[in-house]
Amino acid sequence: MRRQDLAQVVEGVAATGLVVALVKRRWRYAVAFLSIAVEADLAARYWSRKAPSPLPAGLRFLLRVPRPLTAFHNALLAMPRERVLEVGPGLGQNAVAVARWLQPGGRLDVLDVQQPMLDATMARARAEGVENIVPTLADASGTLPYEDATFDAAYMLHVLGEVADRDQVLRELRRVLKPDGRLVVGELLIDPDFVRLAELERVAGEAGFRMEARHGPAFYYHARLVKDAL
Repeated sequence: MRRQDLAQVVEGVAATGLVVALVKRRWRYAVAFLSIAVEADLAARYWSRKAPSPLPAGLRFLLRVPRPLTAFHNALLAMPRERVLEVGPGLGQNAVAVARWLQPGGRLDVLDVQQPMLDATMARARAEGVENIVPTLADASGTLPYEDATFDAAYMLHVLGEVADRDQVLRELRRVLKPDGRLVVGELLIDPDFVRLAELERVAGEAGFRMEARHGPAFYYHARLVKDAL
């Protein structure tokens, strides 16, 4: 378990205690639990910045929280017959949906550094009858195992903050995207690995992307980036 995950567990326990204290009108306890929750949240974000790393596969049950796909769909603009790359598919919820958007004739590649995440994604795809997903085991912080200008689009949902070298992965994503390719980055504030929109614009700009559109508020956004002239 990462230190940021441990801090989030403490935050969750404190938040539960806060709710109970408020219901019972135990104001002193409520203040104490609120203080613990805030401190734990700050600690989680500190350790995420200091030592970014993927969510351990053993904690993948945390990814079962459903999230709406409308904003993501509007940002990605996936079309049939396209080839798309997902970095960090988690349990495959988004992968299965995207793979269907790409039908007929399209293909979704999913890349993860942990085999159990790929196994979970492919198991979900088989269970839902989706056959156009191709898994690859690799580290996104290194050289992506794809040729230049391979993909029409790529996306990372709640993943960029977990990558040790953000500059490297963004440069590599730019390399493997076609000249008119697009990259979608999705982030949610409650995630300790949250990447602020201003920070995304900075690192993406340095990697050769420019912001084309943003869907959703700054605390829960899906940003569409396109390749800029270098």
